Amino acid sequence: MVTLALGAAGAGAGSLSPVAPVGFRVETFAQGLSHPTAMAYGPDGRIYVTASDGIVVSITRGTRKPRVLLRGLRTPLVAGLPFGEHQQDNLVFGRDGRLYLGSGSTCDACRERDPRSAAILSLRPNGRDLRVYASGLRNPYGLAVQPGTGRLYATVNGQDKLGTRSDPEPADTLVLVKRGARYGWPRCWADARTLRLVGRCTGVPPPAAYFEPHSSADGLAFYTGETFPRAYRGSLFVAEWGQYDSRRFGRRVVRVELGRNGDARVISFASGFAHPLALLVDRRGGLLVADWGRGVVYRIQADGHR
Repeated sequence: MVTLALGAAGAGAGSLSPVAPVGFRVETFAQGLSHPTAMAYGPDGRIYVTASDGIVVSITRGTRKPRVLLRGLRTPLVAGLPFGEHQQDNLVFGRDGRLYLGSGSTCDACRERDPRSAAILSLRPNGRDLRVYASGLRNPYGLAVQPGTGRLYATVNGQDKLGTRSDPEPADTLVLVKRGARYGWPRCWADARTLRLVGRCTGVPPPAAYFEPHSSADGLAFYTGETFPRAYRGSLFVAEWGQYDSRRFGRRVVRVELGRNGDARVISFASGFAHPLALLVDRRGGLLVADWGRGVVYRIQADGHR
């Protein structure tokens, strides 16, 4: 069974500061950033953050003015990839040592000329041997490898021009990425009402989970710490960026419980963000949330832990 946490569960979306469940607290970890888009630990133990304006900074707990390490980044890693309505997004290392990269579509719904659009790409760490790993994914933004299984998951943003304001469609989704799989875009999409695929969907794998329509499900991270209550460990957290001109959907962090039989539950976890985008579990077991809209990295931690 797949369940969907709707907007009514995201109380606090209009709050001035983030709100976490009872038993958790939220603190400001770092501030003074410029539209943070991704976070990762470096081999030196520092946290590196990328930003929309092409910079890389490093942060630590209590940072008020991040240290700028690189500027002027426009085409990292691989040049010449298709670019349009969407862009190249997160990348992760798979268990095979290769890099996996989300490459969004150049349009809302069209027939792409370049197979490297609307796809998950795979390449060697040196940028060579680029391959299309999976296709038919309109905007595969976030990527994460599940600890223990090595399974690759991706968040996918659905089309903009389906449905109406009173009946918005389609749902954003979480997919289990399989080599050679085709995920249906633009002829097949996830129905937010029925939590099923509709359209021309023969052979399309069903989503692992469904999110609110137009919630912009983006950054994701498996919780690998040990300080959250046991029920939370191994959960997948997803940042829902939301919409530019509305607070109706998203602007929160949800928790996905993935069952062994393909079932999933989506539960609202924390809300009150401007536009949460990147997630990272820190070395002390807290969940870091980079708020693109405020230029702040928040830290969510269970009470009684630092």
